[in-house]
Amino acid sequence: MSMTLAPTTPTDPDAVLARQAARESAARTYARTFRIVPVHARGMTVTGADGRRYLDCLSGAGTLALGHNHPVVVEAVQRVIERGAPWHALDIATPEKDEFTDALFAALPPGLARRARVHFCGPAGTDAVEAALKLTRTATGRTGVAAFTGAYHGMTAGALAASGGVGVKEPMTGVAAEATRLPYPYAYRCPFGLGDSSGEVSARYVERLLDDPNGGVVPPAAMILEAVQGEGGVVPAPLPWLREMRRITAERGIPLVLDEVQTGVGRTGTMWAIEAAGVEPDVMVLSKAIGGSLPLAVVVYADHLDTWAPGAHTGTFRGTTLAMAAGAATLRYVQSERLAERAEALGRRLRADLTALAGAHPSIGEVRGRGLLNGIELVEPDAVPDRVGARPAAPGLAVAVRAECLRRGLIVELGGRHDSVVRLIPPLVMTDEEAGQVLDRLDAALTAAEREYRA
Repeated sequence: MSMTLAPTTPTDPDAVLARQAARESAARTYARTFRIVPVHARGMTVTGADGRRYLDCLSGAGTLALGHNHPVVVEAVQRVIERGAPWHALDIATPEKDEFTDALFAALPPGLARRARVHFCGPAGTDAVEAALKLTRTATGRTGVAAFTGAYHGMTAGALAASGGVGVKEPMTGVAAEATRLPYPYAYRCPFGLGDSSGEVSARYVERLLDDPNGGVVPPAAMILEAVQGEGGVVPAPLPWLREMRRITAERGIPLVLDEVQTGVGRTGTMWAIEAAGVEPDVMVLSKAIGGSLPLAVVVYADHLDTWAPGAHTGTFRGTTLAMAAGAATLRYVQSERLAERAEALGRRLRADLTALAGAHPSIGEVRGRGLLNGIELVEPDAVPDRVGARPAAPGLAVAVRAECLRRGLIVELGGRHDSVVRLIPPLVMTDEEAGQVLDRLDAALTAAEREYRA
């Protein structure tokens, strides 16, 4: 006798939210801000249990490259299910893994692809960062890591040590012991107070510090960086600076690790954010969109680093065939439909329109980004600018803008210093019409929030 249990669809969102608050941990984040219960989603549109519809400019923190329930992803998952394939196979070879690896290697920077190895990790970006750090420590025999201000690499111990946020590290005694913190170029809030020359000065500082026998820095096992800092406030690194980091690390035998967890798969206008600089890293950390909206994470690295022993980094959920099928379909669709180029063109127009909004909204300090990873830094409009023209961050206003956006059916999230940057991370399939709606709703939200903030 068999029994089929009908799925339940929540009809009372308030009751669902109340049960979540009563049962889940105090560490929950998005649930505190977005008090909605999604029950349906397609493309960029999410429908809540109360029938309200939202444009999703969060996209699972960049996971949904093709938006919600894209047909090519749904079809890929259905094929696995209909074939009766194993959904879980640890790290055993499967046709789905083979297909995913083919699609991945075809999408990698050519030089890296020719000499690459791939390691499947636990299905989160932070685990892939841990694997990359263990890999480079094994290969070099060194222990430290060079990392940057403003960075975000995850929440496990090694990844947290390489990240910049102080708040989550303060309770974790000793977590940053082996990380050398270097200045990331951020012209608007330049760590040197020099503005646009931030990248050039940062590169000179990094090179001299690494070479200084009294600088206190033991040669590191790796340098890890983001070509565009996402959680750090959507701060794109200058392309010449990225080329300098590649030169500096190559000359000193330091593996360069690129965290492409949020920037990969066409998000920044090239397949991988580092490609815009015309250089290739030794290691790439990939997750989020790489699984086609399902959990998957991998480390791709040059074969000369492949010195670790069997079992040196394992994880139970590294063989999820559904994610591999969805990921392969996503990679191929992004390439065949030239969605990276589309992201570059649409992103440029979006930033131009956002910059135009700044004329009506003095609380906009800076608009920046690459492709469809964009940020609007909100500031105190009446405050005195500092020596490079930046006004103090306005986190209270940013919170109000996020809330006003949600009231108007637009999901956006905050990041950056003091959480004062409104981040726009829409799916790569966002239409021109949807982009216009995002701008209209954001404009109205800014107007309402500024009025309330000044009252």
